[in-house]
Amino acid sequence: MTYAPRQSKAIVSNGKGQYEQVTLTVMPPLEGEVRVKILASGLCHTDWDSIQNWDKTFVVGHEGAGVIDAVGEGVQGLSIGDKVILNWSIPCGHCFACQQGNVHICENHSPVCGNGLCGHAHGGATTQNGHPVERSFHLGTLSEYTVVKAAAIVKFEHDIPFSSASIVGCGVMTGYGSVVNAAQLKAGSTVCVIGCGGVGLNVIQAARISGARKIIAIDINEERLVQAKQFGATHGLKSIQGDVDFLQMRDLVREMTDGRGADYAFECTAIPALGSAPLALIRNAGTAVQVSGIEQRIDFNCELFEWDKIYLNPLYGKCNPQVDFPALLDLYASGQLKLDELVTKTYSLDNVAEGFDDMLNGRIAKGVVVFS
Repeated sequence: MTYAPRQSKAIVSNGKGQYEQVTLTVMPPLEGEVRVKILASGLCHTDWDSIQNWDKTFVVGHEGAGVIDAVGEGVQGLSIGDKVILNWSIPCGHCFACQQGNVHICENHSPVCGNGLCGHAHGGATTQNGHPVERSFHLGTLSEYTVVKAAAIVKFEHDIPFSSASIVGCGVMTGYGSVVNAAQLKAGSTVCVIGCGGVGLNVIQAARISGARKIIAIDINEERLVQAKQFGATHGLKSIQGDVDFLQMRDLVREMTDGRGADYAFECTAIPALGSAPLALIRNAGTAVQVSGIEQRIDFNCELFEWDKIYLNPLYGKCNPQVDFPALLDLYASGQLKLDELVTKTYSLDNVAEGFDDMLNGRIAKGVVVFS
């Protein structure tokens, strides 16, 4: 079948702190690709970081859901009109990592483990005034249309708003997967969650779904602590000003956990100074998980690792999209996983600046751009 190019409104950044709405031309898909009409795109702190730091021109956005608009040659199992969620960590299925079952860190397609921070399916897939434009994490979801590899697509038939489906592909998966796939949390455990933003709330509800006995939410914002209890936290502790090493917080947690410390602690703040904080909160032989993806240098006191403590730094909740996304949607359908409640506010491309401002100032759990 022959497809025509699409004109697409999109948010494009220069990677130096500026971004603007422009009109792009999105070409038909080549072999092994599909073109997606984006209907919703989540806003993520990673989007803001990329706008500030990538130093290149690209289409912003890496959380998205929509419908297939065109299908390239050789693509099987996908048809025009299929509802889909996009996945930014795209497996090739053939490299060493994929063969080991670690499809989230594919050596060929992962935008963070392979060939750079940005990518595009092919050089002319998206253009502006005839010049190719790269797309964030191979996706560029803050655009009405995008062309992606078929392996970046997970089809679904669940009855769910596209705004809620769009956030599965990053924040929800990262939080949930860090609990279920990485930590493999055991039922009856005690859990601490440091930071109760969008990712932290998904850690909390994953711990609840996994059968945690006690879930202690920790945040500097009291409103977030209230919200954390709506997602499954059993207790809330407000962060103590100046307690950078979490020694005072450690004592409070021990009082709540039979004097030992928690079985698991998850860091969800992306604040480098708190990178070692979960180690202070867990018992001997407990598990600390750095969920937020801190990349700066952190100096650890080795006493924090005594005795037999485990520190994990998983990427993307060790996501296997074709397995994990349907499982998450099934949990949503059964009422166990809250997704609609995570979407605090929706925006359009015209007021995406308001969305970033709300996100950066902690006014929302999750913001989503909805396309008409």
